[in-house]
Amino acid sequence: MVSPPVWRASTHLYEDCEDLARGRPNEDGHFYYGRRGGPTQWALADALTALEPGADGTELFPSGVAAIACTLMALLRPGDELLVTDNAYEPTRSIALSMLKQFGITAKPFDPLAPESLADLIGENTKAVMLESPGSLTMEVCDIPALAAIARKHGMLSIIDNTWASPLGFPALQHGCDVSVMSLTKHVGGHSDVMMGSASAAKPVINRIRRQAQFMGQVVSPDDAALAMRGLRTMQVRLRQSTGTAVQIAEWLSNHPAVAAVLCPMLPGAPGHDLWRRDFSGGCGLFSFVMANHVDAAARARFIDALDLFGVGFSWGGFESLAIPFDPAPVHTLRPWPPGIDTGSGLGVRLSIGLEDASDLIGDLAQGLDAMGIS
Repeated sequence: MVSPPVWRASTHLYEDCEDLARGRPNEDGHFYYGRRGGPTQWALADALTALEPGADGTELFPSGVAAIACTLMALLRPGDELLVTDNAYEPTRSIALSMLKQFGITAKPFDPLAPESLADLIGENTKAVMLESPGSLTMEVCDIPALAAIARKHGMLSIIDNTWASPLGFPALQHGCDVSVMSLTKHVGGHSDVMMGSASAAKPVINRIRRQAQFMGQVVSPDDAALAMRGLRTMQVRLRQSTGTAVQIAEWLSNHPAVAAVLCPMLPGAPGHDLWRRDFSGGCGLFSFVMANHVDAAARARFIDALDLFGVGFSWGGFESLAIPFDPAPVHTLRPWPPGIDTGSGLGVRLSIGLEDASDLIGDLAQGLDAMGIS
């Protein structure tokens, strides 16, 4: 069959006690109990492991946030310190700076665009660094190989949220990271109908993550795993389409008088483009722009509300285009915007470009900007 069947089971039956004993190893591919997965989940995990060169295994989680939280709890202990990139996804920041405190783990933000700041913050108890590139709001592209090398030099583990590019565009372990975490809800799922996350790593790190996941009862349903596997098969084609459309839209926006700056790593001249060209082999449809000085919050809301083809909602990576307003100041500690750009009004808009025609989306953005009523 082209698509394998969906195996739904909470209980796996064994032929006899000898067969039961063989089924106990703590690895994918061994029947034990439904919480540890079955053939449908294992097939997805194996495919994601193959997608991430250097990984020995992948653990699945019911969301990307669960993958991040469980990975950090697996690799850190009371008294340890985590350094977290200042441009991290907001739930990642909350996990690092708030939740981990309950377990005696401290966290500090660092400037992802200044690798020397990472080295300066490393102390005796610093055990790991949490990375994200580009940042999912302000799109900073940081020097991941340099940051990962600093971490390794000091005996630290480096964990990256690799959702934006996926291993297709950025093989994280080959660039020095120890763990590659993804929200499979985004590009892998691709249809806005499944929530899931993953963590891929080499041994023994993946074994620590898997054991922690089992302690915490982390499990995904076989039906969701089948949906994610369906999306994975077309991810490369969808990414190519959405990336190409995003670049066209970013170019158009960069020439609009209501736009102060476009934050799109794939766009020549945009912040981080040189590092993106050096380290990445692909992009995606997620990018942001900053409104010009004469645009206020009410006008920004009129723009977004007037859009017909763009939905207003969180997430990204689906077939449909989305737009949300944002202000980076509350979720950044060290600096709200990448350096060297015109921050205009300081009002941001994040776009997730789907699979619609580029000219249709540009037309929708044009009429939305006109609806602001600002000359």
